[in-house]
Amino acid sequence: MALRINTNIESINAQRNLTTSTSALNKSLEKLSSGL
Repeated sequence: MALRINTNIESINAQRNLTTSTSALNKSLEKLSSGL
């Protein structure tokens, strides 16, 4: 049970990190596309 809870927390953290990375990547691509 505890292992499953820990795995779920790690999954949530990984998903959050992925979302943050994706947002940063999108902002960088927008800057490149606009020529800044």
